[in-house]
Amino acid sequence: MTPIDLAEVPAATASTPAATAEPCTIIIFGASGDLTKRKLLPALYHLRQANLLPKDFAIVGVARRPLGNEFAADMREGIVEFGDAESSDPLLEEFVDHISYYALNFDDPASYAGLKTELDRIDKERNIGGNRLFYLATAPEFFTGIVENLGAQGMAHPEKGIAGVVIEKPFGHDLDSARELNHQVNAVFHESQVFRIDHYLGKETVQNLLVFRFANGIFEPVWNRNFIDHVQITVAETLGVEGRGPFYEKAGALRDVVQNHMMELLALVALEPPASFEAESVRREKLKVWQAIPPIPILNTVRGQYGPGIVNGQHVIGYRDEERVNPESGTETFAALKLNIENWRWAGVPFYLRAGKRMKKRATEISIQFKQPPLLIFNRMQSDGPCGDIQPNLLTIRIQPDEGIALRFGAKVPTTPQMNVCPVNMDFDYESAFGKSRANGYERLLLDAMLGDQTLFSHRDGVETTWALYTPVLQAWAAKKPEVFPNYFAGSWGPECAEHLLELSGHRWRNDLGRKG
Repeated sequence: MTPIDLAEVPAATASTPAATAEPCTIIIFGASGDLTKRKLLPALYHLRQANLLPKDFAIVGVARRPLGNEFAADMREGIVEFGDAESSDPLLEEFVDHISYYALNFDDPASYAGLKTELDRIDKERNIGGNRLFYLATAPEFFTGIVENLGAQGMAHPEKGIAGVVIEKPFGHDLDSARELNHQVNAVFHESQVFRIDHYLGKETVQNLLVFRFANGIFEPVWNRNFIDHVQITVAETLGVEGRGPFYEKAGALRDVVQNHMMELLALVALEPPASFEAESVRREKLKVWQAIPPIPILNTVRGQYGPGIVNGQHVIGYRDEERVNPESGTETFAALKLNIENWRWAGVPFYLRAGKRMKKRATEISIQFKQPPLLIFNRMQSDGPCGDIQPNLLTIRIQPDEGIALRFGAKVPTTPQMNVCPVNMDFDYESAFGKSRANGYERLLLDAMLGDQTLFSHRDGVETTWALYTPVLQAWAAKKPEVFPNYFAGSWGPECAEHLLELSGHRWRNDLGRKG
């Protein structure tokens, strides 16, 4: 079978056929940053390879530095290095010809008039028709000023064509700031024009959660409190802050990963079947999940910070020794918590979330542990067996790096006269089934934004609801500085107190993450 390149699998919506975007200019603010070179331009190139970009398009990088023609050349190198492109591919040369650069001071209103003139020129030259997608890949403090200046120049609601704005996280740093930012953005752009992006939702396995649940009749009947014991969601990174000390000092693990990425994963696991897979239906069901989560007791939360240790065989420094980090910092690099969803489907099923930097292994996984049968009739024979106690069934959804789905169940050990039961895995691996993909997750999201499909983007109500859950936790942590930081070694699975969070309910964190075999 010829491997399928997932970069070439179009989406639009789950209920509509694939579509090529209309002619469009993509304007990337903050284009001199790594995100543009490593992710955005390679993703747009993959869309062009798959014939999902129109013939008439343009990409305009906007930043403060006067880069000129250097920008297109730098982006070309990025597409080759990070997008697995052939440097001699004629399509690459044609694609790079659509890239230009405009130097602009984000805080200078007068500069935006010149940008508008440049975009109008590109519209006419490339027959684009006025359609524009503004991508804000800047530091959060520039979001409001850019949006207001675009509105002042009439670029949010053009006379000809349509406009949209993509906003990178973090979308606020607490409930009040998120509400204020929503108000400021919606004062210029209508909510239907706003695409709050979370790159996790562009990953194939995340999208496949909905297919797995609702396109397979064997799983959904047991997807509830009657059969599921508990759920664990882990986002573990081996990397440290990688020179982003000032950013991380303001963010921390709860703001950086838990409030956005992990809550999206939780919602896709827990939501009810939507009426359709259009944006409004899916968002409505996700919002119901978040609204069903009661306030989080501070006793159900754990925070940690890594010290020196060994990661992947290399000695690494502690967080407080990282560049541009306060040597007495109280910022958490690890966060874990226990949540409950008080609705008919999930009442009594604990959801455990943890995220951390400098962990033992890089892995993002969702583990769904099922309840044991009411009568373990093989236990009496198992005590002297080779596998120990009979283990519960476990469904593992691997988000990264080795995307796939595994189901653990018990099987009799062959050739032994006793009825010894050992755990075995049925394992689906994306790369084995479909071939290795060049896609980085932004392809689907960028295409959907150009198509105006908001299904995989956050609505303001969802952003504010999740911030309402976590702002009290952040406030409680800020009011009481951690007594012992750092409290876990780099290269470990986090602080010991995180284990106690589960032990009270008779559970343990799963640390055997990743594909087996």
